Amino acid sequence: MKILLDARLYGLENAGLGRYAINLIRELQRIDKKNDYAVLLRKKYFDELKLGNNWKKILADFRHYSAKEQLLLPKIISNYGPDMAHFLHFNVPIFYRGKFVVTIHDLLMHKEKGKRSTTLPAYAYHIKRAGYKLVFHRAAKRASQIIVPSNDVASEVISYYHLGADKVRVIYEGVDPRISVNRYVAKALTKFSLDRQYFMYAGNVFPHKNIERALEAVSLIKTKEGKTPILLVITKESEFSKRLMSTAIRMRTEEFLKIISQVSDEELGTLMKNSLGFIFPSLSEGFGLPGLEAMSIGTLVLASDIPVFREIYKDNAIYFNPYDFSSIRGSMQTVIDMKEGDRKRRISEGKKFTKRYSWEKTARATLKVYEKTA
Repeated sequence: MKILLDARLYGLENAGLGRYAINLIRELQRIDKKNDYAVLLRKKYFDELKLGNNWKKILADFRHYSAKEQLLLPKIISNYGPDMAHFLHFNVPIFYRGKFVVTIHDLLMHKEKGKRSTTLPAYAYHIKRAGYKLVFHRAAKRASQIIVPSNDVASEVISYYHLGADKVRVIYEGVDPRISVNRYVAKALTKFSLDRQYFMYAGNVFPHKNIERALEAVSLIKTKEGKTPILLVITKESEFSKRLMSTAIRMRTEEFLKIISQVSDEELGTLMKNSLGFIFPSLSEGFGLPGLEAMSIGTLVLASDIPVFREIYKDNAIYFNPYDFSSIRGSMQTVIDMKEGDRKRRISEGKKFTKRYSWEKTARATLKVYEKTA
């Protein structure tokens, strides 16, 4: 069977989407020596990515959500002649006529509307949103199978697009084994000028991530030493990260916010491990991978009390109402006041719990979808 993967979002700079591509490709290479694969890549990773003998790379240096993607990608895919294609994100070219599987990570853009959710002028935003809705609708309707990361997203997709449940397959994601803890904690803390205790968040800072409320909450608590901790945010530099800092300045909480834009996986793990806790205040998510990664290396996770987090984290997170900063503050204070024995027990239980999520399981379940589709 000839399988093509659109992996143009490969790379850590693409946050969760990038990690999904990296780990799925790595594990498919490891478990499947029988089928032939082709991977569409941007120029940045075309030479760098090493693949097995039954894999080949195809250069498709087109920006996501672009006209070139829609117009030129179908021909590139057809020239390879796959039995099926897997689009790792919803942006399937509307003129592509082949058999395909699509991964829909969430319906966040269906919910996030208006000025706060974009950096574009109003007229451009409305044009882009109309295009988004068209592409998303055709992808959902025409796909042979839809992969989603949680039952919560599955319910939303089935309801929104009036699909049969047999068309949507829930496949949980895994914990990235490359996120580890550096032995040289002091060196990492010095490098990033972290001389205060901190809560931490890693990921995009779009409006639905709700970081402003977490910042407001952290500014009003005290550690056992009577000091106010900071909120450490690991995110790529963007218009949204600039907005976050501007909001902090307006709220007069900028002294409690530190934004870092570039860290290695080892540094990320070290910063997570050394934090008071990893906070995930999102109003909506598709899965919640960063929280699992934090849990896997021994970090307490504080999370919004929303259905998807209850589904994925079970009882292994400290939950709060994401719309109420006092509830967020209360969960932070709970972590600070927690007895050392209770903290160690929760961390140990969380690490054991995350072992149920692996990228090998993700890849094997995905391969079964390919076999069913072709």
